[in-house]
Amino acid sequence: MRKPRDYDAELKALEDKARELKMRKVQQLGELVIATGADALTADELAGALIVLAETTDAGKREAWAKRGAGFFQGRSRRIASAPDRDAGGTPTQPGGTQTASGGTGAA
Repeated sequence: MRKPRDYDAELKALEDKARELKMRKVQQLGELVIATGADALTADELAGALIVLAETTDAGKREAWAKRGAGFFQGRSRRIASAPDRDAGGTPTQPGGTQTASGGTGAA
């Protein structure tokens, strides 16, 4: 005879997995804010810049931002590979990196 499925246990496992994924996403977003130097902004400034980014429908701007972001990650991975013991303690790697997001001009 077949063993009945424990739906409650399966549901709890799925909820735990979803909670874990959400926590990981929040942690990664926080690390991204720190790595870009955006942690130097106030919460209001950062929220305002993110709102503008989310509301932007201009495909050209979004593409330019994506290219700049890809360049940031490529440059960061090269620096990490060349200096593994370096402390990435929240100092901006590109002095103008945060201004583009909040200023809305010139990205690339």
